[in-house]
Amino acid sequence: MRAELQNEDAHLHIPIEGMSCASCVRRVETAIARVPGVVKASVNLAAEAAEVEIAPTGDRSSVIAAIRSAGYEVPQDSVILEIDGMTCASCVRRVEQALLAVPGVTGASVNLATESASVHTERNVTAKTLQDAVASIGYDARVKDNVRSAAEHGARKKEIEFSRLKRDFLTAAVLTLPLFLLEMGSHFIPGMHGWLGGTFGHALYIFYFVLATIVQFGPGLRFYRKGVPSLIRLTPDMDSLVVLGSTAAWAYSTVAVFAPGVLPAGTANIYFEASAVIITLILMGRLLEARAKGRTGEAIKRLMNLQAKTARVERDGEFIETELDAVVVGDVIRVRPGESIPVDGEILTGSSFVDEAMISGEAAPVSKGEGDEVIGGTINKTGSFTYRATKIGADTVLAQIIKMVETAQGAKLPIQAMVDRVTAWFVPAVMAAALATFLVWLIFGPEPALGFAVVNAVAVLIIACPCAMGLATPTSIMVGTGRAAELGVLFRNGDALQSLRSTGIVALDKTGTITLGRPALTDFEIVAEHDRPRLLSLIASAEAGSEHPVAEAILEAARKEDIPLNQAETFNAIAGFGIEAMIDGQNVNIGADRLMEKLGIDVSPYADVVAKLAGEAKTPLYAAVNGKLAAILAVADPIKPSSPAAIDALHKLGLKVAMVTGDNRHTAKAIASRLGIDEVLSEVLPDGKVDAVKRLREEHGVLAFVGDGINDAPALAEADIGIAIGTGTDIAIESADVVLMSGDLRGVANALGLSQATIKNIRQNLFWAFAYNASLIPVAAGLLYPVTGTLLSPMLAAGAMALSSVFVLGNALRLKRYEAPLAAGERP
Repeated sequence: MRAELQNEDAHLHIPIEGMSCASCVRRVETAIARVPGVVKASVNLAAEAAEVEIAPTGDRSSVIAAIRSAGYEVPQDSVILEIDGMTCASCVRRVEQALLAVPGVTGASVNLATESASVHTERNVTAKTLQDAVASIGYDARVKDNVRSAAEHGARKKEIEFSRLKRDFLTAAVLTLPLFLLEMGSHFIPGMHGWLGGTFGHALYIFYFVLATIVQFGPGLRFYRKGVPSLIRLTPDMDSLVVLGSTAAWAYSTVAVFAPGVLPAGTANIYFEASAVIITLILMGRLLEARAKGRTGEAIKRLMNLQAKTARVERDGEFIETELDAVVVGDVIRVRPGESIPVDGEILTGSSFVDEAMISGEAAPVSKGEGDEVIGGTINKTGSFTYRATKIGADTVLAQIIKMVETAQGAKLPIQAMVDRVTAWFVPAVMAAALATFLVWLIFGPEPALGFAVVNAVAVLIIACPCAMGLATPTSIMVGTGRAAELGVLFRNGDALQSLRSTGIVALDKTGTITLGRPALTDFEIVAEHDRPRLLSLIASAEAGSEHPVAEAILEAARKEDIPLNQAETFNAIAGFGIEAMIDGQNVNIGADRLMEKLGIDVSPYADVVAKLAGEAKTPLYAAVNGKLAAILAVADPIKPSSPAAIDALHKLGLKVAMVTGDNRHTAKAIASRLGIDEVLSEVLPDGKVDAVKRLREEHGVLAFVGDGINDAPALAEADIGIAIGTGTDIAIESADVVLMSGDLRGVANALGLSQATIKNIRQNLFWAFAYNASLIPVAAGLLYPVTGTLLSPMLAAGAMALSSVFVLGNALRLKRYEAPLAAGERP
């Protein structure tokens, strides 16, 4: 879909980010100039903007795409609009087209299930402009302001709409029931038809008319409010089909009652029961649909309900309860046992266990003490503590999670493109089919031909259900991504949900992903007559001057044993060899075998010990005191307890697993052997990870890369699907398509399993929606009548139409019961 520029939009001002020199300017100008329809392009480095003259047939979005393809960014804003009045896929398409036609809109995705639109715009586009664009085609739009108020407003709106639907359905049902029983019963109970006619005469049909008219223009008025304007604009939707079908049956019956003479002889039949039942059944379907749609967003509701409404904040030396909106960064907050933590922060005093299950998917409470971070929305279990607020409002982890989930739920998968193409012509095609049905029956049908023509045309109009097609994809996405959030898996965009299922290989960064990312001293073997605490003190004191991870591991071991440290008198780092330091008058050397050889110390007697350590994926080191070997040390980054089970789960899903690491070949192979990893890329420098990803993708196809560090960000962006460990850096998370909140690798298997289940669910929905229409529209048109004498009553058509949407929603809701391949906390 394109947003074509009008004549007055021939001049574009586009801000650009990322330019730093004249060559950048030329690159951007060249990229823009290649876009069809561009007459002239001038890029200003100082203003960081492009002035573009473009022909009326040009495409603004293509210019922006060209700038981005050249490696630069066009700053944009994101706006979430809540849309009232959408009922089917045709509505979705119309709203999208209206938004995309607004100058400055770079993208728009409308979701029928959430009744919202996610709009990406240039920074000069106002929310009012977007709202006006939506209003111009007959819908109401409202900007979603903040998480809680939007949720509360949305809940109230849905409650009101549900109560109105319920009222309309009950009213229609009460009025339709006697009409249905009297009219249909008279055909099934012998003698009843004659008795009713003889007793009440023409008054009976006037009674039918009164009941049907109240239903038609009382509860049924909602269809006219939307359907008639759509017909006038030549953009018919599902409401338009209902209006045409029910009105045709009602109007024909009204003429038959009050002016039968204008109809051909023998055709003055009454179809009031059909018009009333059609409206009643469709209202019932909408009611069931509204109830089911409410259940699709339960994950978001639960997340929102985690957010506390008040906080106990320190003011003038005492803690007082205040509204959450009054909390500012830096406030000191007290939390008591059983309370929800209001906002993100850092513990100042006290300790406790905190339930972070809805954030990370981990069932076990996490121990928290002074200096630890706490997350708003998690539940304090046992102790009491005070903490300083560090993030509030939209900056909190919970708000970011909700935003991620909402973005994913509002996404449009590539598979939806086919649905969009079909729904673009579906309703007009149904109207054309109904007209053709009417004409064929009128010309070639048996007597009374006009009656047959009306009934079958109405059945065609009513049986068609673009609602089911419109709901097939978004409802599955909503439920699937919501269930993923409950398992600690966040899909940051919809494409990842679809493409993840096609993954052939998962590449894992080692440090911080497979391992804990915190090297630890695992072995300390003394080879001379030294007192262990004293020797460890000398070695740790020497390493205190180093910033190497190995030094941190040795220092941490000394801290755990309460070993005192001494100030080094001299310190020297020998690149590629190790360190030397003078501690309490003693010369201490720590390093690899190369350093010992340089010092003339023979370490060959310990070759077997060192080989054994290396085979266990440990880094062996030697320590010498005053020129004599004193100890053999080993440092290793411990493998996460969950990693073996996670890799096994990936294998069971039929995937290859690769490890990308900067470790030497022997250490990397030792780790891979222990974990059953299929392929190892070792000694990969940080800037070589992108090449590693490209190589693995060429060999194995669609690739998912899992990482957590700053140096993983380029690889995460390069991979087909980037999966970031949520405990990692913000840069890594921002570069990823999927985020695992717990830092547990088992979440990768859960994400893959959910992707497969969700896409399977979507395919089932789409198959039903398309198969339903493909099979029943010809039946409604009377295709079987010449063979079997079968015709589809408009009443049955209305019931089938209502049930089709309910079926799609019910199938999507099955994803709520999805069981993870390997639950967080499950033992390997």
